Amino acid sequence: MSADFLTRLQKSAVLCDGAMGTLLYSKGIFINRCYDELNLSQPDLIRGVHREYLQAGAEIIETNTFGGNSFRLARHSMADRVHEVNLAGARLAREAAKSFDGWVGGSVGPLGIRIEPLGKTSFEEARAAFREQIAALVEGGVDLIILETFGYIEELHQALLAARDVNPNVPVVAQVTIDEDGNCLDGSTPEIFGPRLTEWGADVIGCNCSVGPVAMLDAIERVRAVTSLPLAAQPNAGIPRSVEGRNIYLCSPEYMASYARKFVTAGVRLVGGCCGTTPDHIRVMKSALRAGEARSKTAVAQVKSGTGPVPIPAVPMEQRSRLGQKLANGDFVTMVEIVPPKGTDIHKELDGARFLKSVGVDGINIPDSPRASARMSNQALSLLVQREAGIEAVLHYTCRDRNVLCIQSDLLG
Repeated sequence: MSADFLTRLQKSAVLCDGAMGTLLYSKGIFINRCYDELNLSQPDLIRGVHREYLQAGAEIIETNTFGGNSFRLARHSMADRVHEVNLAGARLAREAAKSFDGWVGGSVGPLGIRIEPLGKTSFEEARAAFREQIAALVEGGVDLIILETFGYIEELHQALLAARDVNPNVPVVAQVTIDEDGNCLDGSTPEIFGPRLTEWGADVIGCNCSVGPVAMLDAIERVRAVTSLPLAAQPNAGIPRSVEGRNIYLCSPEYMASYARKFVTAGVRLVGGCCGTTPDHIRVMKSALRAGEARSKTAVAQVKSGTGPVPIPAVPMEQRSRLGQKLANGDFVTMVEIVPPKGTDIHKELDGARFLKSVGVDGINIPDSPRASARMSNQALSLLVQREAGIEAVLHYTCRDRNVLCIQSDLLG
C-alpha cells in the first residue's frame, strides 16, 4: 500500500480527511480531555469518525494520534502509554479503512515543548520521542506517516529522521504551519523550508492548519517554485471567529471545495482539511475534485483525438482598426465618453458621436449601466455608434450583474 500511495500521487490528487478534534468536540468531548486517550476508552467513537470521513469520500484517514508523544501525554499522566495509545489509534483507523480500501496516515504532531536551541530538550531527546510514537504507528499498520502542524523546521527535521530510523520505506508527508505571510513560527519562508524538507528526504511536503485556504494557496505556489516533490495542502476552514462566546469556523464546504480545485491546479497532490473541516467539507471537496478530473480527461481525449478546438491566431493590434493602429504606434489618442440613454431615443447620442468624429476624436467610451440606473444596452449603442456615426466605440463590460452563463452568451453574440 505504501508504494501504491506514492505511485497514485504521480497520477492524480488524493483526498485526505478533515479535522478529528472538531468532530470530537461536536460530539460532546470537552477540550480538557486527552483526545488521543479516546483510542483506548472510546474506540467506537474514534472508529465512527473515521467512517464518517471515508463515507464522505476521503481516500486517506489520519490516526487520532496528533498529540500521542510522551511529552504531550505526560500532561495527562500517560507518558508511559505512548505505545498503547498509538498502536490502538493505528489499528482503529486500519479497521475503518479496510472496507473502503483507503490509506491510513499516522498523524504525528509537534512535541508541545521547545527543543534546542530555544529549550532544554536536545535534538536526540526529541528524536527519541518521535521514534517511540512512530514505531507504534508503523506496528499498527499505517501506510504513511503524516508529520503535521510543525512551526519549527528543526523539530520537523528530528521527526523526519525518526521516521527514517523506524522504517525508511514508509512514505513521509512533512507539513508546516504558517502565518498570513506564509512563514513558519521560526520565520522560515517557503523559499527556505521547501528546499530543506526536500533535502532532508521527505516524500511529500506542504502546509496544514495555520490559516485559511487563501494564504495557504499563496505559500504553496511559492513552495512549488523551489521543489519538485509532490505537495500537500490541508488548510483550516478559515480563521475562527468568536460568535457569542464560541469559536466558529466560517469557511463553507463550497468555499473549501473551490480552493481544493485551485490547490490541485497549483500542483498539490494531497488535499484535505484541518481545524474546522468536517465530513460535509470533504464530501463537497470530493465532488469538486472528481468534476475537475473529468474535465481534465475530456480535454486530454480531445487533444489525442484531434477534435479539440483549432487555435485562431490573434490579429495584430495595428491591423484591428484605426484606433488600434494608433495605440500600436504609441500615438496620443483622444477618447470621449457617451452615456447610453434611459430610453430608446438615440438621436442625441449619435449626433454627439458624429460631432466628436468631425473634430478629431479617436473613439467613444460607452459605459455599462452607469450610476446604477436602467439604460439602453451599451452593446447596442456601441454597434449603432460605429455603424451610424462611423467612429470606433470602446465597450465597457462589467461582470457584477452577470453570471457565467450570461457572460458566455454575450461572448457568443
